[in-house]
Amino acid sequence: MDNQIFDYIIVGAGSAGCVVANRLVNSGYKVLLMEAGKTDEAPTFSNTDIGSMVSTWGSEYDWKYQTEAGAGINGRTIDIAQGKVSGGGTSINAMMYIRGSKKDFDLWASFGNKGWSYEEVLPIFKRSENFEKGETQYHGAGGPLSVIEYRNPSEVSKAFIEAAKELNFEGDGFDCNAAVHENGAFFYQSTRTTDNKRCSTSFAFIRPVLTNPNFTLISNATVSKVLIENKKAVGIAYIENGEQKIAHSTKEIVLSAGAFASPKLLMLSGVGPVEELAKHAIDLVHELPGVGQNLQDHMLLGVGFKSKVDLGFPSLLSEAGLFTYTKALPEAESPNLQFFFGPVQFIEPQYKVDGPGFTFAPILARPISRGTVTLRSANALDNAVVQPNYLTAQEDVDVLVAGIELARQLAGTAAMARFNGGELAPGEQVKSKEALEDYVRSVSSTVWHPVGTCKMGIDNMAVVNPELKVYGIEGLRVADASIMPTITSGNTNAATIMIGEKLADLILNNS
Repeated sequence: MDNQIFDYIIVGAGSAGCVVANRLVNSGYKVLLMEAGKTDEAPTFSNTDIGSMVSTWGSEYDWKYQTEAGAGINGRTIDIAQGKVSGGGTSINAMMYIRGSKKDFDLWASFGNKGWSYEEVLPIFKRSENFEKGETQYHGAGGPLSVIEYRNPSEVSKAFIEAAKELNFEGDGFDCNAAVHENGAFFYQSTRTTDNKRCSTSFAFIRPVLTNPNFTLISNATVSKVLIENKKAVGIAYIENGEQKIAHSTKEIVLSAGAFASPKLLMLSGVGPVEELAKHAIDLVHELPGVGQNLQDHMLLGVGFKSKVDLGFPSLLSEAGLFTYTKALPEAESPNLQFFFGPVQFIEPQYKVDGPGFTFAPILARPISRGTVTLRSANALDNAVVQPNYLTAQEDVDVLVAGIELARQLAGTAAMARFNGGELAPGEQVKSKEALEDYVRSVSSTVWHPVGTCKMGIDNMAVVNPELKVYGIEGLRVADASIMPTITSGNTNAATIMIGEKLADLILNNS
């Protein structure tokens, strides 16, 4: 493989990289897709049971990132699972399909990102999708990505929908991926096939092109550097079986390695903040101060209850959900609070009891806090340093406190009365603002949705332009969650797949 020549090289076979590879291969281009992890051939990656999924976390299929200690989370560090396998996060995630609010994409467009408004990206979402109910104004049919509705929800999750209705939220068939995202309770759609197999981007987009002579997939190989000559990306250096190898591209290189590894690779290639490169004796190729900045992530915690009746085990980690606002916000802003809900005790071990339980998990959907990704060393085999600065903005703590209070209101409804056997976490005695804030800072964790570290925009901290081209370097683009200027209100996977589709459009339309 050493020194082969391709039209396009894509680094990272994750949510976006698999999509870009598929679209370019099917358009006749010679494509190399690089993946640092293994392929997803093990049965674990087609199974959709929760046990199979959880078994991948912390395994060889996980990058095993850990944050730096954070003042906003009482000095704790937090593990962040990131897929190290074909399909990336889509091979180990909870399979929930949430696009985000239309207001999220209109906000991106308002920053000067022409072509990224909701009206412009909706057809791109639809093109990927094969929705089991068929094509509608808001859903696509016939695309590679199978999306199904939730089957056989537990009785307590049905009660969650009724509880939300008691509090004047919508319910009964509400689809947060349709016209309106917020203020309706729903059962989560998921990226699973109709015969209940996981539909990762590897399954949906890569398996169909594996035998195409234009396509090459190299697994178990770590890209160490983008080769840049006269401000033009011409190839990559990578490590395979301990050997240094090189591949060249005649057209472009696309980084789709995720919000931690894409900025890391830019910096290893001499593109990024001057001080960070100097710290690791990396020669400056092009100064881009925004590389590794603007890190955003969703946080969640559990508000757990004992159940008075036996509950079935769910087929998704979260069955039901809700998006809403914790305070009055400008009309253009998307919801700042999301809920997961299901018949499990998703709480810290010290709060758990024997027997059935259910959990409301409030999620900080639009964090104000911003963090950084920096280099641990100049060695490509070292994970980046991740400092999210979780909960350093008081507004973020306030949202989660409001989420606990709303969870308690939902649990106190008539619809939940036959299930509610008493609050386990944080516990009915935890009432004061100070005590609730301490619970938030002590137990909040991440939903593993890092974004923003190679921000798209037209300001001086932007890393890529609206065509996803890296500023100052010809022939180099980024397409993954790192390009999001602001995090979407809701799970980030669907929007990252859309970013891959969008980049393929841009390339094929010579943009």
